Parts: sequence; C-alpha cells; structure tokens
Amino acid sequence: MGRYRPPRKPGSFYITPEGEKALRDEVYQLWKVERPQVTAVVSEAAKNGDRSENGDYIYGKRRLREIDSRVGFLTRRLDKLEVVDRIPDNQNKIYFGARVTVEEEDGSENTYRIVGPDEFDLSLGKLSMDSPMAKALLGKSVGDEIVFKTPDGERELYISKVQYK
Repeated sequence: MGRYRPPRKPGSFYITPEGEKALRDEVYQLWKVERPQVTAVVSEAAKNGDRSENGDYIYGKRRLREIDSRVGFLTRRLDKLEVVDRIPDNQNKIYFGARVTVEEEDGSENTYRIVGPDEFDLSLGKLSMDSPMAKALLGKSVGDEIVFKTPDGERELYISKVQYK
C-alpha cells in the first residue's frame, strides 16, 4: 500500500491578529532558538567520527529536517493569510472573529470564537470557520436557531449572544 494521499482542500485564508502572532512566534522559536541549538548538537556529534551509529547526529539531523519543514510550511502559509482585525459594522450578525454563545437542547451554554483553521482549539473555545458548526453560524443573529450535521446526526443550537472584542 502506497503513501499517496489525495490533496486536501486548503483551509480558509483568514486569521485573527492573535493567531498571526502565535504563528510568527512559532517561526521565531523554531528558527532563532531551537534550530541553532540542534545545529550545535549535530556539529558536536559530527566531530565524534562514525556517524552511522551516532544517535545525537542521526536524531539531530532528523529534527533539523522537521524544523525546516515546519518553518517552510508556516512561512508559505503566513504569506497567504489575511489578518482580520476590524470589527464589522453590523455587530448583531455573526462574522469571522465573533464570540458566540449558543444554547444546547438540554439548556447548557457554550461560548465559541470563530477563528481561522490555523488557530482553532476547541478546548479554548476557538472554532474553525471551516467547521460545519461555524458554517451554520456565520451570517446568523441572536435568537436564530441553527441545524447542522455531525457524525452523530443532526444537531440543533439556539444563538443567545454575539459579541466582538
């Protein structure tokens, strides 16, 4: 069985200012802090002679490839991203960057922020704008009910609050 995977549809190219800063900080951390440290370890390991059995050399070179790959990906991605840093004129509707409080059928409430696919983290309440739930929320207002499909079936939510900060 081969390793071929069909190309994935690229995510949306929007990001919040906080998300862009996090990606830029990651690039800085990898390129300016971690890569020089790993390079120094590989350089020292290379001086020890036989590289075929030198774990520091082998794993260091592997880590350098991982760092270079990730930095390349992040750099290309940052070039394409559009930072959305303004609040929309109509703050009653749900747009990118909105904090939305939804009420479940059982009465429990959850708050999500609609963000780009590069920064989503459900444990922090950040919902990717490419997710089925966010797609159902976009363009709606307080008091609307949304229905969207999940792997477990259809889900219904009531929008109780929308805010932008």
